[in-house]
Amino acid sequence: MHAGESEFDVSEWKKRGAGEVIIQSLKCHLLFALLLQVKWKGKDLFDLVCRTLGLRETWFFGLQYTIKDTVAWLKMDKKVLDHDVPTEEPVTFHFLAKFYPENAEEELVQEITQHLFFLQVKKQILDEKIYCPPEASVLLASYAVQAKYGDYDPTVHQRGFLAQEELLPKRVINLYQMTPEMWEERITAWYAEHRGRARDEAEMEYLKIAQDLEMYGVNYFAIRNKKGTELLLGVDALGLHIYDPENRLTPKISFPWNEIRNISYSDKEFTIKPLDKKIDVFKFNSSKLRVNKLILQLCIGNHDLFMRRRKADSLEVQQMKAQAREEKARKQMERQRLAREKQMREEAERTRDELERRLLQLKEEATMANEALMRSEETADLLAEKAQITEEEAKLLAQKAAEAEQEMQRIKATAIRTEEEKRLMEQKVLEAEMLALKMAEESERRAKEADQLKQDLQEARESERRAKQKLLEITSKSSYTGLAAGTSPMNSGMTALPADLPSFNLISESLSFDFKDTDMKRLSMEIEKEKVEYMEKSKHLQEQLNELKTEIEALKLKERETALDILHNENADRGNSKHNTIKKVPRLVCVC
Repeated sequence: MHAGESEFDVSEWKKRGAGEVIIQSLKCHLLFALLLQVKWKGKDLFDLVCRTLGLRETWFFGLQYTIKDTVAWLKMDKKVLDHDVPTEEPVTFHFLAKFYPENAEEELVQEITQHLFFLQVKKQILDEKIYCPPEASVLLASYAVQAKYGDYDPTVHQRGFLAQEELLPKRVINLYQMTPEMWEERITAWYAEHRGRARDEAEMEYLKIAQDLEMYGVNYFAIRNKKGTELLLGVDALGLHIYDPENRLTPKISFPWNEIRNISYSDKEFTIKPLDKKIDVFKFNSSKLRVNKLILQLCIGNHDLFMRRRKADSLEVQQMKAQAREEKARKQMERQRLAREKQMREEAERTRDELERRLLQLKEEATMANEALMRSEETADLLAEKAQITEEEAKLLAQKAAEAEQEMQRIKATAIRTEEEKRLMEQKVLEAEMLALKMAEESERRAKEADQLKQDLQEARESERRAKQKLLEITSKSSYTGLAAGTSPMNSGMTALPADLPSFNLISESLSFDFKDTDMKRLSMEIEKEKVEYMEKSKHLQEQLNELKTEIEALKLKERETALDILHNENADRGNSKHNTIKKVPRLVCVC
């Protein structure tokens, strides 16, 4: 089952005349059962699915099924049981977009419509039913990631978070010598630039890029002209196009809807009559009658929508667009309000973290000051003890010096009888004088040392006094911080927010708004600003695409290029795009 589809199985319809139907939607994970009524038409079943999904833009969609390897669509005005559906096996219906818009941003009004188109186009690109060049595939993948994950957050979206996601066509992955990590790095680089886009905005950006791809919205059918040449018929929102089977990107001939007068078929022959009767009719043959019926259905539906786009919108569409504009304005103001509240909350959290950091710093400073105070007290005690010891030693030396002086006087007073005794006495006197001199010098040195120790002791006590004063100041600051935060730093592990910061209540906040003139004027100014920014961003986007293409070109494996890769590169070198190519190709020329 395709992503974004709704499907249900019907078994033994024609045996029982009615059937029990299971409808399952992957989009909204809805599952319910109903009894298929005998008289139900295709429209009854289709309307039931649309009501269940809340879809109002029903003209784009249909219920598709497969019969004998051919795709068919449930007809609205025909009974379900009268369709040519197989009875031997359960039948699967796919709820799909049958017709595509020319401009998704202007035509797709409802968010559910945009989402269903996004899922379907994304799957077609990944399944390579729509050709997408490598650099555009990376850009589209980044918008798909934004739609699924929201804004990029490096703390949450870490390396490897896209490992299980299918984001790129296998053709693109095989074309380059790049690891999954390298692809993820390039997708994430663009994903980070989409910050602020809601899911519906990211999906719409995806569709706006995808709608410019050559194979977007084109239904291809194998045909033969009168000469038996094999060709492809393409049916899309702009008209009918004839392709070479080997080139589905560039049509050989185009028939815009406004230049076609009539389309019809007889058996397997299909006829296109131009509006200008002077131009030859174009005829071709298809493989099956059933295919011609399908081609005619698609032609009628696309032509009707083509003409409808060029008329004034119906009352229903005008009403839907008005509601969509109001809803968009409401959502935009709601996002702005939430962004402001988020910013204020982040600022409050930053302030709280700063207060907690400051409190921790003050606690560390207080601890350091207390340790310094204890060291100062210990130093003061040691200096005082050392000063006392030095003072006692000085006293002892002074006492010894006095005793030495007394001994010298006593020796001088002793009579020396002989010359030898006199010489010896003089020598002893000299030694006594030298000893006394040394004692005096040592005493003076000890006295100076004692004075220095007293001075150091005084300085240590002064340092102790300053440390105590700083500890008192820090204690005073800590108490003030706790009071300002509304809690005690000793009793709470986390500081509360300051009293002057606003409180937030995201749940109970009212979501209703009054749209005043000032709001609408401000919104108009913002829309005008967005237009200017979009033009600048488009230029920047093209530069980024070219830069990425140049960056990965060296890693390309040329031998793995497909025919569509080569054709796309040739178109790009010639400056051709989807729209100007269609304008350049010949129109209404007979190739019969």
